[in-house]
Amino acid sequence: MTAATVRPMHIMLIEDDENDVRITRRAIQKGGLEADMSVTRDGQEALDFLYRRPPFEDARRPDLVLLDINLPKLNGMDVLREVKRDPALRSIPVLMLTTSARHEDVAAAYAHGANAFICKPIRFAKFVEVIRELSQYWGRVARVPHS
Repeated sequence: MTAATVRPMHIMLIEDDENDVRITRRAIQKGGLEADMSVTRDGQEALDFLYRRPPFEDARRPDLVLLDINLPKLNGMDVLREVKRDPALRSIPVLMLTTSARHEDVAAAYAHGANAFICKPIRFAKFVEVIRELSQYWGRVARVPHS
């Protein structure tokens, strides 16, 4: 593919807080990123999306997953464990993006295969910077298998 035909990065945000979803969308736009974003609101919906179960049969495989820890139905650590246990999904970079800074959460996330653990910055300008850097790194610098 030439640079002109490269598809925008597809980011999957797994987040139940509507305000955080809105802020993340704004940060992607404000950061000038070439990215599409899909949002799932709980852990079970996230797995249905990733496994392309109804109603997500036509879902595009994400290039990057931003995963909150505290989710309804299935928490983020459970989702992370499932994704990293599955050979068809484990190559998708999963970044924990959460308000938690607890050492136990950081250690558990890496133990279960997280590619990074990021505490959500409080200031919007810093959040834009973090999202831009993550997207640059995972979209242009790092190489991951595509399906």
